[in-house]
Amino acid sequence: MPLAKTVAVDKDDGSAFSRDIRRVNKEEITVKTILETLTENGSFKTLLSTLNMVGLSETLKEPGPFTLFAPNDAAFQRVDLEEITRDKENLSSVLRYHLVTGKMMASEVNGNESIYTECGKSLTVHLEEGLPVIDNGKYVKTDIECSNGVIHVIDNVFLPQFSGWYCACC
Repeated sequence: MPLAKTVAVDKDDGSAFSRDIRRVNKEEITVKTILETLTENGSFKTLLSTLNMVGLSETLKEPGPFTLFAPNDAAFQRVDLEEITRDKENLSSVLRYHLVTGKMMASEVNGNESIYTECGKSLTVHLEEGLPVIDNGKYVKTDIECSNGVIHVIDNVFLPQFSGWYCACC
């Protein structure tokens, strides 16, 4: 059964969190799990499909907390999806390379040089033209709060075979 958290919102303060919630002004709302949030958004069909292929969708229903760097459908168009999904062990490694145990807001991510992922390799964090870049991906949207963690939407698929290759010096 999915984990949900109910919170009270006093007003719509114009923040992304308030806009994403849909119901505000002293109403009780339910914050969805990472998996529910991805499903409802509609921009993560490929990610959801691949998560289901290797059973990781169940992980994203658990209490966590987790940080998910979520490639949207456009990001998956930049990689050879057939090659990535051919080997389930490789696919699992690719997907776990997007998952971090613990809740890390964008400001915390940006303050690190590397972040250890669930696949056992670290993402590289650096600035490029003043903007944070995580491995080879840039933020599309950050700090989407969920009951079991946070989602950061990214514009690229991280590939663990290139772990540590991305850096500001190259």
